[in-house]
Amino acid sequence: MLKPRTYVILITASLLSSAVQSFAQTIPAKEDEARLIAVLKSNASHKQKADACRQLAVIGTKNAVAPLAALLGDEQLSHMARYGLEAIPGPAVDDALRAALGRVKGRPLVGIIGSIGVRRDDKAVRPLLQMLPNHDLEIARAAARALGSIGTLEVASALKDALQNASGENQLALCEGLFRCAEVLVGKDQRDEAIDIYDYLRGLRAPPQVRAGAVRGAILTREEGNVALLREYLRSNDYFLFSAAVQTARELPGTEITLALASELDDLPPTHRILVIQRLGKRADPAALPALFALSRKGGKDVRLEAIRALSQIGDGSAVPVLVELLADSDRQISQTAQESLAALPGRQAHAAVMEMLDSNQTSQRLIALELIGRRRMTSSMPALLRAAGDADPEVRPAALRRVGELGGPAEFPALLDLLMQPQTPQDLDAVEQALKAVCVKVVDRRIHVARVTNLLAQAGPAQKGPLLRVLSALGGVDALKAVSSATRDADRRVREAAIRSLCAWKTALAAPDLLAIAKEDANVYSTIALRGYIGLIHKGLTTEKKLAMCKQAAPLIRRDEEVKLLFGVLATVPAPEALDMAMMYLNKPAIKDETSFAAIAISQKIVERNPREVVDALQKVLKATNNREVARRAAQILAKAGRVTGR
Repeated sequence: MLKPRTYVILITASLLSSAVQSFAQTIPAKEDEARLIAVLKSNASHKQKADACRQLAVIGTKNAVAPLAALLGDEQLSHMARYGLEAIPGPAVDDALRAALGRVKGRPLVGIIGSIGVRRDDKAVRPLLQMLPNHDLEIARAAARALGSIGTLEVASALKDALQNASGENQLALCEGLFRCAEVLVGKDQRDEAIDIYDYLRGLRAPPQVRAGAVRGAILTREEGNVALLREYLRSNDYFLFSAAVQTARELPGTEITLALASELDDLPPTHRILVIQRLGKRADPAALPALFALSRKGGKDVRLEAIRALSQIGDGSAVPVLVELLADSDRQISQTAQESLAALPGRQAHAAVMEMLDSNQTSQRLIALELIGRRRMTSSMPALLRAAGDADPEVRPAALRRVGELGGPAEFPALLDLLMQPQTPQDLDAVEQALKAVCVKVVDRRIHVARVTNLLAQAGPAQKGPLLRVLSALGGVDALKAVSSATRDADRRVREAAIRSLCAWKTALAAPDLLAIAKEDANVYSTIALRGYIGLIHKGLTTEKKLAMCKQAAPLIRRDEEVKLLFGVLATVPAPEALDMAMMYLNKPAIKDETSFAAIAISQKIVERNPREVVDALQKVLKATNNREVARRAAQILAKAGRVTGR
């Protein structure tokens, strides 16, 4: 048998091999070019010609240029023809695209202009410049963008000239062209020329997005003076330009940038200050901490909150004393945010601070520490948690026990049992019980733990026996069931009821026979509890046959309408005619007539295709008995379906 990892590797290799073979079959051979060109010249379908264009993009040579160019004016195929042309190397393509500028109109022309921009054909600059004042706005804008992609100094100068008299509708396209031009120049290492463009754009009376983009480009492109320019716009009263500077700082590494942001904080209005704080948090540079410490302690509340959040994002241990200090702030939102930041702060210093708080003589500090231990998942604190679980402070004990339940495992089970056996208040007993139940979920070998609990039952008092029985129910298994079943005969009323309720809460139907036996006793509170618990166990993953058998056992023992309704809850899940018959037995009871009808409908929906006649008989009786419109509507729908099944 292959090892799992080897098997995965072999399967992956096989799939990749198949994929390569499949892909290879779709790539045309070089010699297929003539055949594909013939398809373009023929009366082939639109799809066939589109496929030929796509394949020529892979293998096409200068021989394919003219046939593809002939399709540039075709509304349906122009896009695919350009797709094929753009990938073919050589000046023949550029010549063909330029030639098409004078003969193609409408949407195909816009696409051709775009393709010229993609190929950066500098010979097309003059004809494209002539299109800038075109009355068709789409063509003018496409020309501006294409010129920007070509990105020569001649283009930059021409676009600036065009901007002088451009309308608002064309201004954005011309600006976009200049942005593209600047990017191309940066790629050619002509940074000074690109900076000139950005500086020109940020000085325009242009829409905010243009000026903001220009600020970004001007800062990022400068190799010297970028920090000074960043500071200039951090002080701007124009929020768009200020925001652009802050967002640009995200793309600039280094402590110098962090310090530039932090040094401006004191002079900023609150809304500006918050944006800078958020950026400092995302930079995660400890150089920002002194400024953030100051803002977290004083100033407007919104600013303080943002500064506290940023401390956890930076994640430096030096923030621990400040956050601990802020836990005692008189403003609850400030203290809560400090707690959240301390919970998120990584490292040993934060752990040590939490443990020091747990050793405090102040209850409030200890409770916060216990909360933080849970949020930080400090499993190493388990010995201290167990000590706190036996503490004299009545507020600390249950909080510590909750953390033990969350973070503890089987190793803590014996210590929790010891706590349970000590004289305690009902609240403490409940807290220990909940912790034990939480640990039970993580137990693997349940027999050992069941034995520990059952051994304690004999020496436990009535107050402890109830929790022990419920822990056994949480553990489950045959041995646990025997112990709980035996306790149902205990002389103490409280213990007996706790045992019966523990059987009712069993995870499987294994406890059903014991509950049925108790339910068959003379009518009393125990038999009622047991009967309801027995009905509840019918839901526990049983077959239809087993569910029916248990329902038949329960039905004769039912004395109250509440138990009938519980039974309906089970019957409604059973897809069998016998379940429908059992439900219909209660149709004549006025107090539960509607519940009976709904149960009958639920069962009928499940069996109508297999047992249409039984469904028809039952639902006709339901319709006669009910005044409920919803019952009548749903019954009529199912009856119609039954009619279709039987052909009536």
